[in-house]
Amino acid sequence: MPYIDRDGVRIYYEDEGRGPALLLTHGYSATLRMWEPQVVALANRFRVIRWDMRGHGASDSPEDPSAYTHAATVADMAAVLDVAGVDRAAIGGLSLGGYMSLEFHLAYPQRVRALVLCDTGPGYKKEDARESWNRYAESFARKYDERGLEALGAGAELRSARHRSAAGLAHAARGILVQRDARVIESLPAIRVPTLLVVGSEDKPFITGMRYMADKIPGSVHAVIDGAGHAPNLDKPAEFNDVLARFLEGLPAA
Repeated sequence: MPYIDRDGVRIYYEDEGRGPALLLTHGYSATLRMWEPQVVALANRFRVIRWDMRGHGASDSPEDPSAYTHAATVADMAAVLDVAGVDRAAIGGLSLGGYMSLEFHLAYPQRVRALVLCDTGPGYKKEDARESWNRYAESFARKYDERGLEALGAGAELRSARHRSAAGLAHAARGILVQRDARVIESLPAIRVPTLLVVGSEDKPFITGMRYMADKIPGSVHAVIDGAGHAPNLDKPAEFNDVLARFLEGLPAA
């Protein structure tokens, strides 16, 4: 199985297909398995690299809560690209994975060929809004503390998820799902790479945030997948894959 060692934390990844590279990051409590329909549809034209965040799936779940941070996560993403020998890639993700893609753009702008942001948000400008979100993140952590892996939700992106540790998911909620500052939302107008924003029409909690990003990111493409929920890549894979493939094929040469 393909792992990379990140200071004693093993990060699992898969690398399939040939062509321009696309790095995909899953949502909170999901795994790289949520991207199966995209690998099947795109690997004949693109190199699809996906990975499990620390605390998730086949990656390690460190016991130390301080090992779960935004900085560690984006460094993990860079390390996956490094081991794959990829200097620049389209960087995409769903929900938490989309937010971490924006964090990656802040940390490694030279490595981002394009952004693909799915059913995600840009964070919050105001401290009280971040505190509200962080209480929400803490509620996930407490559920895993109290109920173990039985607390895993029933969303489409979670049905294929297999995790080793409920503690890892709780640590990830407290260290990665939480919001620390307004850097990401304030960075949106400065994004200069082609950006695709895709949201399911029925994903009501994220419709507004996705529209906000479409208004703030210059030249971004905003696509709404009719009838899809929080995981449009799974709810409506044919429609989602068509939108994604057309966007990737239209990018300037790598």
